[in-house]
Amino acid sequence: MLKEVIATRYITPLREGGSLPGLVEADDFGTYVMKFTGAGQGRKTLVAEVVCGELARRLGLRVPRLVTVELDPVLGLGEPEQQVQDLLRSSGGTNLGMDFLSGALGFDPLAFEVGPEEAGHVLWFDALVNNVDRSWRNPNLLMWQGELWLIDHGATMIWHHNWPGAEASAARPYDASDHALARFAPDVAAAAADLAPRVTEDLLTEVTAEIPDAWLAGEPGFDTADDLRRAYVRPLLARAAAVHERITGIEEVA
Repeated sequence: MLKEVIATRYITPLREGGSLPGLVEADDFGTYVMKFTGAGQGRKTLVAEVVCGELARRLGLRVPRLVTVELDPVLGLGEPEQQVQDLLRSSGGTNLGMDFLSGALGFDPLAFEVGPEEAGHVLWFDALVNNVDRSWRNPNLLMWQGELWLIDHGATMIWHHNWPGAEASAARPYDASDHALARFAPDVAAAAADLAPRVTEDLLTEVTAEIPDAWLAGEPGFDTADDLRRAYVRPLLARAAAVHERITGIEEVA
């Protein structure tokens, strides 16, 4: 399971994203970028972060370590900004944290080089989870210690916002024409040969087990949290086998 920490100090809001994540210190003396259950996108964003982040890690991609962060809303009482106070007050309980990569640089496709193999692995993974938020406009990639790191997977698996249509949604093609790494001649075929066989039911079951029960409770149409976990497994397992054949847009920028 994800490591559990307790937030001890709210440091500052991070305004790069629309959900107003914050930088916090925790009782393990770590510093984390914290994403809140009370943010506008809600807990499904955090579920997507866990599923995609932990799956990416198991497939060999670099993702900051994820933890669950217990938040006492009292931390917000001393914040001068009303929006931050409201967010902290509405996010008591279990939230998501990721290691703060101090000194990391935002990825610029015109300033950094990425090899075709790594570009192919990232693009194939994004196609698998239908990541619509890895464009050259907003790469959600960091360069840290000379290596490429993946962040911000809240805008993935759009099918989990409408479970009755999940199967049809998960079967759709993936448009990579605006992908941040499209210009690096990504070797998607090699990535599929390497990664697709590793996306097994056992692996996905292991990944979805990391989702806190509190973020799965009360989902219409599901009796238990484990029922909902299995619903996350099915479209990803089906998509992994042939998603590389449904990636479009690379030809235009190759």
